[in-house]
Amino acid sequence: MEALDTARPGQDRPVIRAATAADVPVLVPLIESAYRGDASRVGWTTEADLLGGQRTDEDGVAAVVTAEGSWVLLAEEPGDPAGPSACCHIEHRGEHAYFGMFAVRPALQGAGLGRVMLTEAERVARTEWGAREMHMTVIRQRDELIAWYERRGYRRTGKMVPFPYGDERFGIPRREDLEFELLVKELA
Repeated sequence: MEALDTARPGQDRPVIRAATAADVPVLVPLIESAYRGDASRVGWTTEADLLGGQRTDEDGVAAVVTAEGSWVLLAEEPGDPAGPSACCHIEHRGEHAYFGMFAVRPALQGAGLGRVMLTEAERVARTEWGAREMHMTVIRQRDELIAWYERRGYRRTGKMVPFPYGDERFGIPRREDLEFELLVKELA
């Protein structure tokens, strides 16, 4: 996939492109900052009250960056030395695509960048892969986040996936009732 230049002259929109293996060292801290620890509390997408520990690591991010049928999109603000401002992972799974590893730098959350990234991920899944639906799983206790996705056309399915308790690669649970719910959106 080549760079997806979403910026237009006179606009302050980021350039969105496919990540490469060279981007992994800057993607991991972006993802961690959006979900875990005190830094994540600046934004509204934190999971810090539900999970401690890591959200991901370099091996996990490198695996999805380099996997066949898998793209990590990242947004860069021209001239911003802080690195990528947002990222997401999309994976081709036949007639649908899977969306995950979605992160926006906490200080930039609420400004519309997440909506831009989600829209671009849906466009890529539809036009590059012919995907008819986008699927994602969200921790069911994340009511505010699920409501955000519902406002963007995703529907709750009621299908639950167990949280991988005991596998610290996904974090250290602070509750015993965590599970994921499948959300789905038809891509027109």
